[in-house]
Amino acid sequence: MTSPQNEPAPPRSRDDRSPLYWLLLIPVVVPLLVPLFNANDPKLFGLPRFYWLQLAFIIIGVGTTTFVYQMTKRRG
Repeated sequence: MTSPQNEPAPPRSRDDRSPLYWLLLIPVVVPLLVPLFNANDPKLFGLPRFYWLQLAFIIIGVGTTTFVYQMTKRRG
């Protein structure tokens, strides 16, 4: 006779499948779009497009990750 402590736990259903996780592809795919980098103009604070666009990608990545985290975190 087996004791209740030795029985395997029943499989848990996955409840972490939110469609919002697809938004995390934005900071991965957008920097891979090469035509965005193909110019010097417009300049921002004297920086060519390539440099300030890299900083913009960081802001986009942080913003997207923060948004997805806040919308999908478990409450309670």
